[in-house]
Amino acid sequence: MRDCNSDKISYCVSINDDDVFEAMKAIDGYLDITPEDFKQVYLAAYKHAIGRVTQSVTVKEVMTTDVVYVKPDTPLTEVAGRLSEKSISGLPVVDNSGHLAGVISEKDFLSHMGAGHALTFMEVVAHSLNDTACGIMKIKDLAARDIMTAPAVCISENASIHEAVSLFISRKINRIPALSADGKLSGIITRGDILRAPMFQINV
Repeated sequence: MRDCNSDKISYCVSINDDDVFEAMKAIDGYLDITPEDFKQVYLAAYKHAIGRVTQSVTVKEVMTTDVVYVKPDTPLTEVAGRLSEKSISGLPVVDNSGHLAGVISEKDFLSHMGAGHALTFMEVVAHSLNDTACGIMKIKDLAARDIMTAPAVCISENASIHEAVSLFISRKINRIPALSADGKLSGIITRGDILRAPMFQINV
């Protein structure tokens, strides 16, 4: 049996009959329950626990606060270097007052290199091989504000991680800037932050 949805952000574990029998044997006392009933109870409890935790834990509790960001006037050469150095695929763009101006990612670079809606490296390569001008040179002298995505999808640091998960799924994104009550950037939450959170580790 497999309780897993590829669009959900959760642990995905396959449970077979041997697992169920071993679990039942490990419980002291007599259980007047069938293996199938046992599996159904387990799945119901698991789903309830995930729902309870995601509704009660806030973005602030699991987000990354040491955020890598750039300014709107940061040259793209520096932005690219920052992304490469930190091994990340996107980061927030923050103005001088600390407010979120947008986000910039690998997709923004790819889509502005003259290949139309190409969003993969090989699509850009294919386009560049048939173009007389090098795609990267077209944006070499631009700044973050010139290619960033704005307005950016963001979330309150006090929102539940259930809301964050819903945004990850509906907007098909991997990271969301988190804002404080005064609208300033306070952190960033990623799918990985949620999966690594202590409350999602398996306790036995």
